[in-house]
Amino acid sequence: MRHWLGVVCRDHVQRGTRLGIAQLGHGKRDGLARLAPGDWLAYYSPRTSLRDGAPLQAFTALGVVADDEIWQAHEGDFHPWRRRIDYLPDVIETPIRSLGLDLTAQPGWGVQLRRGLVELTGADFARIHDAMRAARVA
Repeated sequence: MRHWLGVVCRDHVQRGTRLGIAQLGHGKRDGLARLAPGDWLAYYSPRTSLRDGAPLQAFTALGVVADDEIWQAHEGDFHPWRRRIDYLPDVIETPIRSLGLDLTAQPGWGVQLRRGLVELTGADFARIHDAMRAARVA
């Protein structure tokens, strides 16, 4: 089992959680192909929406890759690749800077997020998971 960070605006994350799907890299297949069933996916949203969205810089969803299937959707002229994700309900949107992650410890940490998909350490994922699930424990 591996832990991944997908970088997607909050509007798109919310649509994906409603549909139970993941889409990365503006619909490209490559990132999704790196995920395996049982892997965890945390979404980080730098902005609220793709164009002209307000800065957010928060984790916005958590889920587990459900199966091996990657398929191409057909939305008019747009044909993005997708995977099924079992999202955790009732997670708390959590600012990235509030967690003290290894990921953010080095100067210029945001540059690596431009790839759209980054593997997380187990320790960083545990911090993210615990922070986003804190309300369910309280």
